[in-house]
Amino acid sequence: MERSMRVVLLLIRVLAIATITFGIGLCNGIPGWPPLCKESERQALMMFKQDLEDPANRLSSWVAEEGSDCCSWTGVVCDHITGHIHELHLNSSYSDGVFYASFGGKINPSLLSLKHLNFLDLSNNDFSTTRIPSFFGSMTSLTHLNLGNSAFGGVIPHKLGNLSSLRYLNLSTFHSNLKVENLQWISGLSLLKHLDLGYVNLSKASDWLQVTNTLPSLVELIMSDCELDQIPPLPTTNFTSLVVLDLSGNSFNSLMPRWVFSIKNLVSLHLSFCGFHGPIPGSSQNITSLREIDLSHNSISLDPMPKWWFNQKFLELSLEANQLTGQLPSSIQNMTSLTSLNLGGNEFNSTIPEWLYSLNNLESLILYGNALRGEISSSIGNLKSLRHFDLSGNSISGPIPMSLGNLSSLVELDISGNQFNGTLIEVIGELKMLTDLDISYNSLEGVVSEVIFSNLKKLKRFSAQDNSLTLKTSRGWLPPFQLESLQLDSWRLGPEWPMWLQKQTQLKKLSLSGTRISSTIPTWFWNLTFQLDYLNLSHNQLYGEIQNIVAAPVSVVDLGSNQFTGALPIVPTSLDRLDLSNSSFSGSVFHFFCGRRDEPYQLSILHLENNHLTGKVPDCWMNWTSLGFLHLENNNLTGNVPMSMGYLLNLQSLHLRNNHLYGELPHSLENCTMLSVVDLSGNGFVGSIPIWMGKSLSELQVLNLRSNEFEGDIPSEICYLKSLQILDLARNKLSGTIPRCFHNLSAMADLSESVWPTMFSQSDGIMEFTNVENAVLVTKGREMEYNKILEFVKFMDLSCNFMYGEIPEELTDLLALQSLNLSNNRFTGRIPSKIGNMAQLESLDFSMNQLDGEIPQSMTNLTFLSHLNLSYNNLTGRIPKSTQLQLLDQSSFVGNELCGAPLHKNCSPNGVIPPPTVEQDGGGGYSLLEDKWFYMSLGVGFFTGFWIVLGSLLVNMPWSILLSQLLNRIVLKMYHVIVEYV
Repeated sequence: MERSMRVVLLLIRVLAIATITFGIGLCNGIPGWPPLCKESERQALMMFKQDLEDPANRLSSWVAEEGSDCCSWTGVVCDHITGHIHELHLNSSYSDGVFYASFGGKINPSLLSLKHLNFLDLSNNDFSTTRIPSFFGSMTSLTHLNLGNSAFGGVIPHKLGNLSSLRYLNLSTFHSNLKVENLQWISGLSLLKHLDLGYVNLSKASDWLQVTNTLPSLVELIMSDCELDQIPPLPTTNFTSLVVLDLSGNSFNSLMPRWVFSIKNLVSLHLSFCGFHGPIPGSSQNITSLREIDLSHNSISLDPMPKWWFNQKFLELSLEANQLTGQLPSSIQNMTSLTSLNLGGNEFNSTIPEWLYSLNNLESLILYGNALRGEISSSIGNLKSLRHFDLSGNSISGPIPMSLGNLSSLVELDISGNQFNGTLIEVIGELKMLTDLDISYNSLEGVVSEVIFSNLKKLKRFSAQDNSLTLKTSRGWLPPFQLESLQLDSWRLGPEWPMWLQKQTQLKKLSLSGTRISSTIPTWFWNLTFQLDYLNLSHNQLYGEIQNIVAAPVSVVDLGSNQFTGALPIVPTSLDRLDLSNSSFSGSVFHFFCGRRDEPYQLSILHLENNHLTGKVPDCWMNWTSLGFLHLENNNLTGNVPMSMGYLLNLQSLHLRNNHLYGELPHSLENCTMLSVVDLSGNGFVGSIPIWMGKSLSELQVLNLRSNEFEGDIPSEICYLKSLQILDLARNKLSGTIPRCFHNLSAMADLSESVWPTMFSQSDGIMEFTNVENAVLVTKGREMEYNKILEFVKFMDLSCNFMYGEIPEELTDLLALQSLNLSNNRFTGRIPSKIGNMAQLESLDFSMNQLDGEIPQSMTNLTFLSHLNLSYNNLTGRIPKSTQLQLLDQSSFVGNELCGAPLHKNCSPNGVIPPPTVEQDGGGGYSLLEDKWFYMSLGVGFFTGFWIVLGSLLVNMPWSILLSQLLNRIVLKMYHVIVEYV
């Protein structure tokens, strides 16, 4: 009996253990136990997987093997009791415009077999080849659907309105054209709490407000950047549960709606970039819940400040970029709970008020980009909770206050772009929590020792360029930090290379431009470049040869304005921007451009100008199709421009100035339709100006063909270039007349600003736009280089050619032209009477032509004119009286029959030059008339002897045309004088 009882107890214990173990197996999917998921659902997942693109093989655990438990598969969550699939988490990571390990392909309808699925997350994937499946509307068990930022395109299916159990719906997108026809289908989602339609095109959904107002459970509504352009009237607000409202990035361009501020439970409000203007409306209800309000980038007024704001316990307030002026609003001092205040990007022009330092709960204070002046008070030390302080781009002066050292919680400090003076005080070194420090573009000076940095162990980004500071460290100094970004441009670091840099192994951005380093680049330095994406060592005295730029991930390398010699280095194909200009690189460019014919380059900007490079222009441009800006000017390149340059379809700027190139321009360049700047001056190109330039290069803003051998007429197709604002065809062999259609060059007639090509780069999460253009022009009698102000220059030079005919009156329609040079041609007739309409002219040169008649009276309207040359024509009469013309030099008018100031020849009452008197010598009555043969023989002898001896030497020289015309005119003038007296 006892034995039987033991057996029974043992069996009970075994059964109990088996039951418990089996239960654990159900929960944890222990191998060996029967699969928990349903076979039909497992098959559905396998079919779903077949249509997915999974380049990272994230679903490797999804296998069709018998006994494989789908509840243990990646991204699958099952009910621990029933075994039904409840959740699918198939979202991916997304950052900086790149999908990481994302899914793509198609969505298989097999998901319909998952009858108990209530949570589906496919966010941050790349389904750009498909649309949101309409069968999602039949998955009625769903309570959570997240398709955010998955690149679906097309129209959102209305069948999603059948998902009456939905609590969460995210259809936001950044990189696709997802749109709706209307939003009526949303009205059936009565349980919806979270709705995110960010970046979805809702321009046709005029019912957006009425529909969302019918959702009584809505807690969060996000409709940012949805192309909405109006806010319909809303008589009654039903947003009783709404806590978060985001309508930012739409173009309402209206007064701010009053109903927004009647949502009683609203906590977070985002209305930035909406085009709102006028005052903030009053509130009809006692709102006390609002904690975060973002009204940035509008044109709102704070006069008066809304009284209901004083009842709020604001934590975060942003009024950034609202064109606010005057003093900082004193009413803000009542918002003592503020943790974040952003008043940046406005036009406040006062000193920083003392009350601002009493907001001692502030963790973030943003005042950048105003016109704040004066000094920072020592009371800044009261803001002990401050973590982010941005005062950049103001006019704050004086020393950095010592009390700044009290801000022990400070993580980011930016005081760049001000007028701080004095030294970099050591209290900066007491800010032990600092990760970001920017003191650049100030007037700080003196010596900075390593002591300042001894406690800055968390420093990651240090920008201090454009100050007059000198870094003094011991030879073996090891910085306590590991920087990701370092900018010390214009500091004095040299002449020796800063050895402490070799321990900064986490650098991604390094800029040491103009730091007086005089050395070769040490071998260890190239080891740092393996993680750099930005390197700037320009404007130093670096020398030696560079064999190879070893920099795998680097995107920008600037080694310009140094003293490097030898051949051009080998560069990585992944490079985006490279500057090796203003050095002494020499040798052929063939290996640089054509050394890797099987590997395309990613370079978009290339500067090789002002070196000693030789050889022919390479013929392998099919490997450089990403190039947008190519600068090869001021070298010794020879040969023709190759046909393969037509592969540069992204080319915006081509600079080949001052080389030894020749031949005709290849017609393949007409494929480069994005060209904005073409500078081929100072070469030996021949033939006529190509007609395709006017037909195909419609984006041209600069066309410089100066000092070549082009001949023939200026093609009328040039008039198609409506964006052209700089045209330089001087010193060629052009003939014919000025095309009358030049008045169609609308950029030269338009007084508005121009849009110039810019390149952008991203560094430290900030997108930087840079104008990379320059032009060398001859104006006001001298050569000048334009870069920063190039976009404002309107210029035309047709001088030193063989053009003839009258100057067309239509030319005076170019009202924005600032410099016009038609000198040294064969133009005849009168100066256009409407020349005074060109009121922007600063330089005008019609010299060395055959113009006749009087100077038009309208020329007195040229009040900006500082350089005028009308010399050596056949002009007659009085010089018009105006302040501007009479202040010019006499040389502007010589060689004509003119009178009046600034010339010393007085005019008769009727404006004619008085006849000359013949003076005797006081001895025997000997006169100029009696010596006419002497002067005639002198002129003829000079003319004959000069051209016999030197004429043959000048016939092929570029300046021979100018010199010959000048000498001919001198002789002709002498002859006319002699004949007149005879």
